[in-house]
Amino acid sequence: MSWKIRIIDEAQKDYGKLDSGVRKQVLAGILKVSKAPLPSPNGYGKPLGNKNSNNLTRFFKIKYKGIGIRVVYTLVLDKHIMNIVVISPRDDNYCYELAKKIYTKYGKNLFKDIFDNL
Repeated sequence: MSWKIRIIDEAQKDYGKLDSGVRKQVLAGILKVSKAPLPSPNGYGKPLGNKNSNNLTRFFKIKYKGIGIRVVYTLVLDKHIMNIVVISPRDDNYCYELAKKIYTKYGKNLFKDIFDNL
């Protein structure tokens, strides 16, 4: 059973800027991970924790090595919702700084069911 996928406005805009072929790959990866977004052993989720002095505990990532994209998401555990918060080039510093800025803007709302469907 897949989790519901939601996306914040900023990530939706970045997704729209991607080339159509890259968008298809990103969407396919998100759909795959949405089937099991929690960490191993049974899921695909890769927890972030502390990255470059940014506390991103409760955030997870999807890496697309071939296309140089990274997706960062949060989970609403009780409702089985996956919130996509960052879709960006796979530059660690940029991606994690952006995730921190978004966390500063939305706070704990990133872990709630308040965003639009993907």
